[in-house]
Amino acid sequence: MSRRAAPRGALWALLAGNFVIGTGVMVVPGTLNEISASLSVSVATAGQLITVAAVVMCLGAPLLAAAVAGWDRRQLLALTLLWYAAGHAVAALMPSFGALLPVRMLTVVAPAIFTPQAAACAGMLVPPEHRGRAVTFVFLGWSLASVLGLPIGALVGGHLGWRVAFGAIALLSIASAASIWLTLPQGIRPAALTAAAWARVLRSPVLMGIVSVTALQGAGQFVLFSYFGPILKRDFGADPTMLSLMWALFGVFGLAGNMLVSRFIDRVGAGRMVLLTSSLIALSLFLWPWAGTLPWLAAVLVPWGLGCFATNSAQQARLVGLAPALAPGSVALNSSGIYVGQAVGAGLGGWLLANDAVAWMNWAGFALLLAAIGLSVAIDRSRRPA
Repeated sequence: MSRRAAPRGALWALLAGNFVIGTGVMVVPGTLNEISASLSVSVATAGQLITVAAVVMCLGAPLLAAAVAGWDRRQLLALTLLWYAAGHAVAALMPSFGALLPVRMLTVVAPAIFTPQAAACAGMLVPPEHRGRAVTFVFLGWSLASVLGLPIGALVGGHLGWRVAFGAIALLSIASAASIWLTLPQGIRPAALTAAAWARVLRSPVLMGIVSVTALQGAGQFVLFSYFGPILKRDFGADPTMLSLMWALFGVFGLAGNMLVSRFIDRVGAGRMVLLTSSLIALSLFLWPWAGTLPWLAAVLVPWGLGCFATNSAQQARLVGLAPALAPGSVALNSSGIYVGQAVGAGLGGWLLANDAVAWMNWAGFALLLAAIGLSVAIDRSRRPA
């Protein structure tokens, strides 16, 4: 099959799959207040759903990338979404936090597989000169999840309960699996990475440095991002409708940022895009303490929204562009980096919340973003000719 002849519909199906995956991952932050109240646990305890899920996704992405290396991607991605559907349906029936936690851990095996494999698959559907745009296009699904999925999930969860929100994600997952099955060409099997190839990825200072940048970015964001709902309810008296509007605002600018990156990344370069988007996130974290009203908070969230999902897209494209043959491994490890960051950030944020140190959450995130920016700049400088 010629990559130039690959149907455009396949890329749209991969984008839609990432939308469903992203919505399912973010439904917990969006309904954290409702989960906490429904299951009679503290917000900090409920937030550990984010932490343990991130740990599973982190460990699962590289391990499962090796396990499914020989699978036809059409079958693999469709079955992954069906697993996601089943997990959310079962989770919606769980009577207690103790029962929900292991179900959630099993459910998020799906994102550990889908997002990195979709990125690697997109790179095989187009000519080499269009890989950056294809990868960032597919990753737009996560931005759309923040624009539509997260605020709608928060609105549904706030008014109808988190169980209904989980059930809706199960239905969307089934529809997305059908879309993948109908549009993705058969026979897409990226070459399985040998032990030597994995060793090349793991021993590459540049590739592993980029993965470390991703982890630091994720940790810096999720210190605060994980607990948006509880903080806005406590400090600003935001009700479910207002929370949904704030999530939607964040998501609209997330989509705009990702679209701009997708359009200009091949021209500007992935490294510069990572620097720009990371700096926008850091700016919002720095300005957070001065957001004393909801309108000011909305303004502060704009740079963060522009950078949040766009920086992950740029990182994926950065890895695919540097070493296309190693992309299945490096992109899987980068997904692990995202989830390591989520686990560390959610855990640190939960600890600060439980210890009445909410005022330190943005500064902890800001420090981690500065570390990510510094490392990213150092990597780019190390690759420049003397």
